[in-house]
Amino acid sequence: MIEKQVVKYNRILWPIYFLNGFQSILWGGITFLIVPLSRIMWPSDPTHALEMGIVITTLSWSASISGLLFGHFIDRHSRKKILIILSIFRGFSALMLGFGIEGGGYNTWIYFLIFVAIFGVFGGLSWPTVISLTNDIVPKEQRSRFFGVYELIRSLTMTLGFLVGAFLVQTGFWRLFFWSAGAGILIFGFILTLHINEPKRGAQQEELINILQNDILYDYKINREMMKKTMLSKTNVVALIEGIFTWILMGSINFLILNLIQNEPHNISEFSTSIFMVCFGLTGGIAGQLGLARLSDRFARKHVKARIYMIIIAIIGGIISFVLFFFIPWPQLSVEQGKDVGFLMTLPIIWLMGSLFFFSRSIFSLYIVNQSPILQQINLPEAQGQIVSWNQFLENLGRGIGPSLSGILLVLTYYNYQLTILIITLCILPGIILWSLALKWLISDTNQIREILKKRAGSLQDTQDPKESTEN
Repeated sequence: MIEKQVVKYNRILWPIYFLNGFQSILWGGITFLIVPLSRIMWPSDPTHALEMGIVITTLSWSASISGLLFGHFIDRHSRKKILIILSIFRGFSALMLGFGIEGGGYNTWIYFLIFVAIFGVFGGLSWPTVISLTNDIVPKEQRSRFFGVYELIRSLTMTLGFLVGAFLVQTGFWRLFFWSAGAGILIFGFILTLHINEPKRGAQQEELINILQNDILYDYKINREMMKKTMLSKTNVVALIEGIFTWILMGSINFLILNLIQNEPHNISEFSTSIFMVCFGLTGGIAGQLGLARLSDRFARKHVKARIYMIIIAIIGGIISFVLFFFIPWPQLSVEQGKDVGFLMTLPIIWLMGSLFFFSRSIFSLYIVNQSPILQQINLPEAQGQIVSWNQFLENLGRGIGPSLSGILLVLTYYNYQLTILIITLCILPGIILWSLALKWLISDTNQIREILKKRAGSLQDTQDPKESTEN
């Protein structure tokens, strides 16, 4: 019989929460502050939408390529050491962004592009490493809650990055934003070195949990045959392909909304926008990433397919609410009115925007807190980093395509935001279709992993010595 252990995973993982937070502050600053960053580079020009779209694309694509090329290291080497190395390079690149030359035009843009790429490359291995590590720390019945907290911290700090970054940009202290984020990453990378002890691989697998309490290591390595059998299972293929389409849309949403409301004739300032995101987006995130995460864990315990149903609901509900943003009759404001938060809060249209933002963040959080547990469920312990790297590669590919595609479509449609979002919305249909098909395959793919682990548990029980194996 499996002996359940109480795992206080938040006490173990809190330095990772902070690393996630500081990385998200910088990521949020880069992706949300596209208008003010353009003004820093080109003070007298309108927003360079295409160039700033390329910056965001570079951030996403550099992260996706690094995960694809180096993700297999996560399943073969110490996850703790990898996180330490990532922290050093991410912190360094963040610090260097603070030394960009203001008003340098394309020279500053190229400088930003280089260090944003470095940050992206080393940030790209962070999420797969966290997935692999937490697969051996967080009990299965609590994983939506863990991912809910992790995502909540990411959303909170990303919004904080937007809020603080907007304030520092408006007051002329934008360099301090990058220096502070870089210092935070370096500090908590050092704390992680002292605090976290890496567990055995497979420590939370039901089939292995009792055996690995003894002096036995799970030291299997993925081979080509097992990769084809498990990592390319039908449910995995759905999750991989779907990520491209869903994140083309998600990568476009913020880019389009920020360009719409912060430029003429609406002129809602960066700081005002960040206040609304905190008031409405953060509360929506809390409701979704904590409340709905618990609900997800509860349903998933009773129904194996529940997580897929919730992902489909999240995609449909999220896209409907996101699209409605672009059909709101936004007010035409002067620059001074756009900076006056008190005045803006008296406008009924702002409260409508807030309600849509609250709902969209709440409902789409179901996607975040259910997708990762599914990937963990249908993959072996020695494949967790690699499969998430593949998934991240395709998601970031889509996320990177989104802003550039949006910039191109805006130019071609003469900045018709409604037509642009309707064209991009077509990208969501393949995701809904693919997840619906996955309902047929999830149970068989889950059972396949269980059978492999049961067989390995029997083999491990026959020996008391750690062994290295490439056995099927």
